[in-house]
Amino acid sequence: MADPHKRLDTNRPGNFYVDTTCINCDTCRQLAPASFEEVGEYSAVVQQPADDTERLQAYRALLACPTGSIGTEQSDKPLLRKAKADFPLRLEDGVYYCGFNSEKSFGANSFYVQHTGGNWLIDSPRYLKHLVDAFERMGGVAHIFLTHEDDVADAAKYAQRFGAKRIIHCKDAHAMPDAEEIIEELNARLFSPEFTIIPVPGHTAGSMCFLYQDRFLFTGDHLWWDPETQTLESPRQLVSDKEALRQSIEKLALYPFEWVLAGHGGRIHLPQLQMQAALRDLVERRQRGEA
Repeated sequence: MADPHKRLDTNRPGNFYVDTTCINCDTCRQLAPASFEEVGEYSAVVQQPADDTERLQAYRALLACPTGSIGTEQSDKPLLRKAKADFPLRLEDGVYYCGFNSEKSFGANSFYVQHTGGNWLIDSPRYLKHLVDAFERMGGVAHIFLTHEDDVADAAKYAQRFGAKRIIHCKDAHAMPDAEEIIEELNARLFSPEFTIIPVPGHTAGSMCFLYQDRFLFTGDHLWWDPETQTLESPRQLVSDKEALRQSIEKLALYPFEWVLAGHGGRIHLPQLQMQAALRDLVERRQRGEA
């Protein structure tokens, strides 16, 4: 729970605030961009929510914050309950953002796919009764796809609760050594109809993307959208192999997709041709060695 005595001076006066326990993970800025921005080394409330829509978004950010660093001077309990009920938050066509990001994965996003052949959890949120109950109502969890070693969080608890099969690459398997399926190859693989596993070494040796319906690309920390520059971006620091990363980015140009759903960084939905153009732009910038 946020501490008003630790409230950052960079917050705009008003009900919502961020305190000094913030780890600057970007969760709040994704969920409530009208209210939260990065200021120095932290997120801060730069504009108090102006209406119920923005207040609802701010409460979603408060709940999703992995460190409980967002607080209010006075809580609107009905709106807070509504925000909680919104998670998992539907994005499109049976694809959901889980919310309740975990500090164990530095606040990484996780996602849920509802599918007739068995539901998928992509990376892991905090293990909470609210999400367990929601997943139960939605048909449980059959598979847990782990994009890389950093974002496994509470995957083992969800696997035990639902009897789910965890999938991770062998190069990152030390983070989940008892995973039920270890991916060995570096080539893309059709795991089941509509689901393709695409190894993308670079950020970590075992990083993988997960493509659903040739539309939804779950990217972990490999690829994300920067709302300020309006460009796709990839890691520049915390890279295990820069050349492998560049080749992995180029590999993704072979696949059609409309959504980039990142563990860290913004998510984006663009028409397929526009998405491919954005990816080619990233490839060209990286080939030139540009930021």
